[in-house]
Amino acid sequence: MGYLALLRAPHVGRLLFGTLLGRLPAGMTALVIALALREVHAPFSRIGLATAAYAIAAAVGGPVLGRIVDRTGQPRVLLVSAVVAGGGYALLALAPGSAIAAPLGAAVAGLAMPPLEPCLRSLWPEVVEEEQLDTAYAFDSASQQILYVAGPLAVAGIAGAVSAVAALWVAAALGLAGALVVATAAPARAWQAPPRAHSSGLLGPLRSPGLVLLLIGLAGAGWAVGAQNVLFIAYAEAHAADGLPGGAGTLLALAALGGLLGALAYGAVPWRSSTATRTWLMALGMAVSYLPLVLLPGPAAMAGLAFLSGIALAPLLAAAFVLVAELAPTGTVTEAFAWLVTLFATGNSLGYAVSGHLAEGSLRPVALCAAGGIGLGGLLLFGARRWFHPVAAPAGAQPPAAEPVPVG
Repeated sequence: MGYLALLRAPHVGRLLFGTLLGRLPAGMTALVIALALREVHAPFSRIGLATAAYAIAAAVGGPVLGRIVDRTGQPRVLLVSAVVAGGGYALLALAPGSAIAAPLGAAVAGLAMPPLEPCLRSLWPEVVEEEQLDTAYAFDSASQQILYVAGPLAVAGIAGAVSAVAALWVAAALGLAGALVVATAAPARAWQAPPRAHSSGLLGPLRSPGLVLLLIGLAGAGWAVGAQNVLFIAYAEAHAADGLPGGAGTLLALAALGGLLGALAYGAVPWRSSTATRTWLMALGMAVSYLPLVLLPGPAAMAGLAFLSGIALAPLLAAAFVLVAELAPTGTVTEAFAWLVTLFATGNSLGYAVSGHLAEGSLRPVALCAAGGIGLGGLLLFGARRWFHPVAAPAGAQPPAAEPVPVG
């Protein structure tokens, strides 16, 4: 009933659809860059450079765009950034073989990636009742698991039917369409952040020690996911002769399915514990679910462990979304959510890089690397739990003079 009530609430379906549509390019980009550049026989070094340019630019651009949203509102930032990001994809599509244009186009696409994730999370307190917030954030987290599967599948389908370059044009169109759907919705047009405290300065939301500790702990979850990806790829390659259907894709999809079901179950439970408690409990639960991967069993058992390892990730993020909104200083909530995306992605990249070196030898250190990342993150969240209290008025609250959101 909780999810049915959520989806029936005014504006929720439109915001979810637009956000999912506009976020799909984020799940497509890494693969589509590689395929588009390989179509024109670009060297792997250039592919690595373009992919890194996209990831680094997105990590930098997210918080900057989030801060602009907090100062000026959502519609203009979403639409302008979508157009600029589309220009980056277009540059990639028009000159994938260029040693300059390809990395530059990737960097522009990443830097201007529309901040749909943080914008949606800033809107939830305005479009659902307070008792529905946990359900809304859980559904939001569950939807991410769909993107992890749908993005690569969309690239593979378009590249197979037309070309990888065509998938770049599709990514540009999806980003613009999703931003347009959200930016023209009544809640996005009416939303404005409360005035920022004069003491926020350049640090913005990062002046909250509790928020900084939370973000560092969640970077450990990102590290674990990055290392897990390497583990599954290397494991599938090592067991190619054992008949693992779908190879690494199957293991990754099972982990995503576990996350999807975990998030839906989390959102259906009427929790009595505090958000801070749920956050560190879910992080430590994720660490426990990763430990059995060290056993490196046969393909059938490994498939089961892959599913198990994904169950706690999406509930952890759902709890963290609520906690970020509680910890962000007044007027900085969108930027705070953007920092969450950046820190998680940074941890993911670092876990991917470190485990990639470890995978040259035994796979057991890779599994330990994955479990260790979230284990340390969970312990940090547990140790820092006393810091997880609001530093100011609720970050998602509207100022008294805010214009009411029309229901029609």
